[in-house]
Amino acid sequence: MRAMTEVFAGKHLVLGLSGGVACYKSAQLVRLLVQAGATVQVVMTEAAEQFITPVTMQALSGRPVYGSQWDAREPNNMPHINLSREADAMLIAPCSADFIARLVQGRSDELLSLMCLARPMDRVPLLLAPAMNREMWAHPATQRNLAQVAADGALVLGVGTGDQACGEVGDGRMLEPEEIMEELAAFFTPKLLQGRQVLVTAGPTFEAIDPVRGITNHSSGKMGFAIARAAREAGAQVTLVAGPVHLRTPRGVQRIDVQSAQQMFDAVHQQLPQAGVFIATAAVADWRPAKASDQKIKKDGSGQTPTLTFVENPDILAAAAQSEPARSGRLYCVGFAAESHDLLQHASAKRLRKQVPLLVGNIGPATFGRDDNALLLIDEAGTQELPHASKSLLARQLVAEIARRLPPVR
Repeated sequence: MRAMTEVFAGKHLVLGLSGGVACYKSAQLVRLLVQAGATVQVVMTEAAEQFITPVTMQALSGRPVYGSQWDAREPNNMPHINLSREADAMLIAPCSADFIARLVQGRSDELLSLMCLARPMDRVPLLLAPAMNREMWAHPATQRNLAQVAADGALVLGVGTGDQACGEVGDGRMLEPEEIMEELAAFFTPKLLQGRQVLVTAGPTFEAIDPVRGITNHSSGKMGFAIARAAREAGAQVTLVAGPVHLRTPRGVQRIDVQSAQQMFDAVHQQLPQAGVFIATAAVADWRPAKASDQKIKKDGSGQTPTLTFVENPDILAAAAQSEPARSGRLYCVGFAAESHDLLQHASAKRLRKQVPLLVGNIGPATFGRDDNALLLIDEAGTQELPHASKSLLARQLVAEIARRLPPVR
């Protein structure tokens, strides 16, 4: 999460806690926000203090915690005014069913709801991370209240699904701290790709030799997943076609899992007609065995090795660049190049050969599996280097560069 520093550095957030066992997640959320460079002012309801202590939240935030509208630490006795005016945003996490109802009614008989009512609505947005039992979440009264607070201008982040403290299973869990961080990052990010549909490929492919063996590579998928996340933060609708990797799907991104290059080719070209931007970061195998054995190939004791015949895989990027959406100007294609030497020469030749407007080269040494990288952007105007940084930061920078090159949304 330190990679989010460029989003949260200098931000001042009011984090409100209403009553619920999910308050334990808020402690980790504060820690992540502070690590990312944000200043966090915690405000707690009396009910929240039954689940976690103000001492804990003060230790994690490094700031005194407020809970009473009569707090004498404010010389004018107006913490509801003073604290709300300093904020770049207010986040209520957890936001209980009761607190949502209080917001709908405009209740203001305790500090946190009073701050929500007193905040300048034109410059201090209100975000809600609900947390409650599945039956409470599904109740018509809760859904009516959620619709009303959204109509009043609050952003409801949604809920997770899974085990609940009561022992039941279903919708209503508060989002995990990492998920809330992604939602906050998306909220604060300029919407450079608003109205765009972005298609991203990521990770390796796996070409089967037999049921237990195959040909693959060291690609971790981290760069592609970071780009998908950054594009979503920038307002795009994002579809991610992922090879075999063990990475969490970014919030708000549609994911399609594939194994082989042919499967990735088929998935990409099914999605191309809807896409406006195609970013091919996947490390796709150039060849595959002509025929995979349907049984494990075993040693027979003769010392002879099996002979494999290879055929060329379809070129996903080149085919996309020659598709009707690309030729008509409705699809902007971006390719990636991972070279072992002579990056500029090979990447420039690849751009011309595949006829893509932008080719992105990984500046060596090999960055497979790492969390950092450096990129070389090559287009018809020349080259531009994005210096060494986290892949998350590079993804945001690359998304901004792509957005700058796109024609206006029609």
